[in-house]
Amino acid sequence: MTPMGNEATMPPQRQAELSYEEAVGLAMKLHREGRLEAAAKLYDALCRMAPQDPNPVHFLGVLQHSRGRLHEGLALMRKSIAMDPQVPDWHSNLGNVLLESGRVDEAAAAYEEAARLAPDRADIQNNLGVLRREQKRFAQSEAAYRRAIALDPAFVDAHTNLGNLLHATSRDEAAMVSYCEALALKPANVRARQALGMAYYTLGRFEEASRVYAEWLRDEPDSPEARHHLAACSGRGVPGRAPDDYVEKVFDGFANSFDAKLAHLHYRAPQLVAQLVDELLGEPRAGCVVLDAGCGTGLCGPLLKPHARELVGVDLSAGMLAKAAPREVYDALAKAELTAFIEGEPAARYDLIVSADTLCYFGDLGAVTRASARALAPGGWLVFTVEGLPEGSTEDFHLNPHGRYSHGAGYLRRVLGEAGLAVRSIEAAHLRTEGGKPVNGFLVAAGCEAGPSRSS
Repeated sequence: MTPMGNEATMPPQRQAELSYEEAVGLAMKLHREGRLEAAAKLYDALCRMAPQDPNPVHFLGVLQHSRGRLHEGLALMRKSIAMDPQVPDWHSNLGNVLLESGRVDEAAAAYEEAARLAPDRADIQNNLGVLRREQKRFAQSEAAYRRAIALDPAFVDAHTNLGNLLHATSRDEAAMVSYCEALALKPANVRARQALGMAYYTLGRFEEASRVYAEWLRDEPDSPEARHHLAACSGRGVPGRAPDDYVEKVFDGFANSFDAKLAHLHYRAPQLVAQLVDELLGEPRAGCVVLDAGCGTGLCGPLLKPHARELVGVDLSAGMLAKAAPREVYDALAKAELTAFIEGEPAARYDLIVSADTLCYFGDLGAVTRASARALAPGGWLVFTVEGLPEGSTEDFHLNPHGRYSHGAGYLRRVLGEAGLAVRSIEAAHLRTEGGKPVNGFLVAAGCEAGPSRSS
């Protein structure tokens, strides 16, 4: 068959008649390459051509979810499973989507069915371990990870996930054994090395944490992760903000799983920011020019769009931007370093600049707040979140071993004032849960015109 309306996306030699099986293979290839619009059209044509075949139905569902069309994606995935309920990967995929959406109990049923159909699949046991941890059923999570390792002793992710669970439940010595197992299996395993360093740091064994990162840097002299975390653990050579190559590599590396990871962490920053924006701007009138500064996969985009006549997103990670584009809420997306991008924008261009959990990769906020003040129109607002320093700290900011910075409320007030912005509010906020513990920070609003000030 020749997919209708799709010839421009196909190489000339593939524009001839295709068999059904070849067309399915082509659709999946387009999907893997990120050519989502072309893949969606071809999947849809296949669904109409062979309505009895659940394969294109399922993969169209996966694709639609990746484009931010959750309800349509879930409906198609459930339809494919109803057509053929014996494919364990489909139940596992459904579980992934449900867990990402916070529908934990439904995700549990999907993962359990996948495990029933394929009890000897280590990857499914590993997924089940992630789910059980999300349910705070830690003993069952540990059992699932250990089952995955028994099935596949070389499964690095299962060793690392077990280490993370043990670390989160205050069994740091046991966690380090799991991390070391992961490193022995795959010496370049970034997740295990980073987690091992953090475990040492948590135990107060700072020299050993630094040694992990120093050895990593010795093995990979160009590794931005090793360099940044060594600075964080040793306190030597701490940069004013996370280097571009570090941020780009880290976020490109987990762009495909970013939303799911944040769902596991009960990530609240987009909702907190959106609630404050609604409070500041009132009834949405789609009249503002809005910058989503550090837009990532676009989680804030749909929440900001009702206020936006024009919505611009900027991020340093191409992988993240590739996930933001299919949400179809941004008028423009730019790959750039945040401060440099804002500095390059016309003065007074934006009515609102929002940054949800991006400025935690900055220590010194002077340049970015000055650039934002210049780019804001009179009466415009800067709204952002940062992680907070412990009460009683005398530092302005501090680089933590996980690679992000924490800031003090006094410093935030001072740096915003120096930029010419009037602080409207600096509110304590619970941003997410990490390692089983709350990550606390601040939700901040500052503008070109001062309103009533409040702090907590």
